[in-house]
Amino acid sequence: MAQKTVVELVDDLDGGKADETVAFALDGTDFLIDLSAENAARLRESLAEFVGHARKTGGKRGKGAVRKAASADKPDNQAIREWARSQGEAIAERGRIPQALVMRFQEAHS
Repeated sequence: MAQKTVVELVDDLDGGKADETVAFALDGTDFLIDLSAENAARLRESLAEFVGHARKTGGKRGKGAVRKAASADKPDNQAIREWARSQGEAIAERGRIPQALVMRFQEAHS
């Protein structure tokens, strides 16, 4: 039997269709949020004044302090969820994946 898995991003703000995952950091904590193109633009516009006056740290991360999180080193959330379930973990279909689980996934696949 053939099976097709479809992953659909849902906007974390309004529950609509999300177009991208946006990563940003604040006070030493990294965040990811799934947003529509409109909401992603709103986030970038909201931060533009602060980013314009801020100092960059580390290497290039994309569009200032906000970037599209589609990098090759970012683990695939669906793969993490499938792996976690195969390990007997209870994990939601959407939402944040606990960092400890992401780290266990990366250790198991490195």
